[in-house]
Amino acid sequence: MKTGIATVSISGNLDDKIDAIAAAGFSGIEIFEQDFLTDIRSPAEVGRRVRDAGLEILLFQPFRDFEGLPGDLRARAFDRFERKFDLMQDLGTDLVLVCSSVHPQALGGIDRAAADFAELGERAARRGMRVGYEALAWGRHVNDHRDAWEVVRRADHPNVGLILDSFHTLSRKIDPETIRRIPGDKIFFVQLADAPLIEMDLLYWSRHFRNMPGEGDLDVTAFLRAVMATGYAGPVSLEIFNDQFRSGDTRLIARDGFRSVRALMDDVQRAEPDLRCDYPLLAPRARVEGVSFVEFASRDEEAEALAVSLGALGFARVGRHRNKAVSLWKQGDAHIVVNEERSGYAASAWNVRGTTVCDIGLRVDDAQAAAERARALGADSFEQAKAAGELDIPMVRGLAGSLIHFLDASLDPVWEVEFTLEPGDAKGVGLRRIDHIAQTMTYADMLSWSLFYTALLDMRALPMVDVIDPDGLVRSQAVTSPDGGLRLTLNGAEGHRTLAGKFLRDTFGAPVQHLAFATDDLIATADRLQARGFTALPLPGNYYDDLDARFALGAERIAALKARNILYDADATGGSFLQLFARDKAGQVFFEIVERRGGYDGFGAANAPFRIAAQKRLERPKGLPTR
Repeated sequence: MKTGIATVSISGNLDDKIDAIAAAGFSGIEIFEQDFLTDIRSPAEVGRRVRDAGLEILLFQPFRDFEGLPGDLRARAFDRFERKFDLMQDLGTDLVLVCSSVHPQALGGIDRAAADFAELGERAARRGMRVGYEALAWGRHVNDHRDAWEVVRRADHPNVGLILDSFHTLSRKIDPETIRRIPGDKIFFVQLADAPLIEMDLLYWSRHFRNMPGEGDLDVTAFLRAVMATGYAGPVSLEIFNDQFRSGDTRLIARDGFRSVRALMDDVQRAEPDLRCDYPLLAPRARVEGVSFVEFASRDEEAEALAVSLGALGFARVGRHRNKAVSLWKQGDAHIVVNEERSGYAASAWNVRGTTVCDIGLRVDDAQAAAERARALGADSFEQAKAAGELDIPMVRGLAGSLIHFLDASLDPVWEVEFTLEPGDAKGVGLRRIDHIAQTMTYADMLSWSLFYTALLDMRALPMVDVIDPDGLVRSQAVTSPDGGLRLTLNGAEGHRTLAGKFLRDTFGAPVQHLAFATDDLIATADRLQARGFTALPLPGNYYDDLDARFALGAERIAALKARNILYDADATGGSFLQLFARDKAGQVFFEIVERRGGYDGFGAANAPFRIAAQKRLERPKGLPTR
């Protein structure tokens, strides 16, 4: 099955788009008319350029306001079509998209529209062309694929078929199961787009907020399942209108597009195993069982300071690497690796960013299969020379060039094999595991990395939330595995004044801004931490006065939280969440300790403004007044 993407979906000039689409792995391209009209080359030259890149022009689009026109307007529409047929012949494509009319003088009536298309089919046949009719969600008379199909059915011409677009169907809440009744050979083309659920004008929503399948809230999988069940075997293509994508990295957006289509096709085949499809199944999404380790690149005085911070958190150094300047710290099931090597990847990360998280190890059900799926979906592999006795652990590149290792039960002996273990009290202060990892990026990259994790791993994206910083807004989206074994928060910064934006600026885009550890009893843990010299992030009394007003916790409970600088949140189902932040950082990375009760699945977003304000107060240069 051929896969394509419309040129309107990505940024750049036509050459940029052609090269990016080919490099991403697509087999075809939709030429959006405006992209062609702004190019200085002839149609034949553009066609050759596309084919030289190894692509096929699957579709030329759009032709607007054709059907239902009266008198001279109708004659002029047919004249325009003859000119487009000339253009298409020179380009080297035989299919044109006709979207349902929004012309103010267009007349309604299924039979009238069908007669127009029957005549157009005759003209197309004489030129060796085909015409596809698409129902725009805001069409003047036809805005439903069922009506568009009835027009095509009554036109009854072999050169006239239906074009289906997931956005136009799903945005109007039309049941995609109705597609199953359409003969597959009368569907000429299928376009895909997702979108966040937003209550707004359909045209504006479509023109500015579409995104890749898997990045929004529409059930694109159900739509494509219904399409494929008809026996359709034609191209599947993306048509995305998104302001962010139009100004983004051309190759990155094209790669995301291919990843989304490939993952979607895999999901559809698994849900509809009897479908005819020539794409081989991918390895299934990896089931994440937890975070195996987090690795810091550090060195010299910074590494010593990191060791002090880890010790204050209750971690014990329990091993040293047999071949490298790498130490292992442990508490409960949380492993922290500190890499002080002077060469190799970690050294490069430290040279650029100072003390930073450079690697995350994920414990999965099948490490090799996870890496195989990642590579098939366009993730960049990474390999580094291994010394004798080191295990071959599959890995790929993650955010900002960092690494992601995949480990399974067969690789559990890594600590015994590669490290000389030392006696140490790994019970610590009650930290059990890594609860979540907060990754910071530009806002423009958030959809890309949300798609990365949900396409590769068995994870789901939670609704995006706004985090209020005293100096701006940060958008945050969590992606989680079904049992919470892996929780990631993806925080998007648009400027450098917010704490997240400053982190990106000061670290040259480091991938991890903070780590959160889980405990079963945060008050008891806080008391143990204090005895070890841990200093909590100080919070204002105003926060606890407001907490007392919002939650019926009782004076004694409020006093206990206040004395330890613990933040509190609760959800609508009665679940509760406690948070404690360390005052000091490891480089620019800060630490958090959390307690979850009653199924609370969030991240304390309501507390973020107070935490951020407290952290910013500590960063205020000396001599400036507080406020």
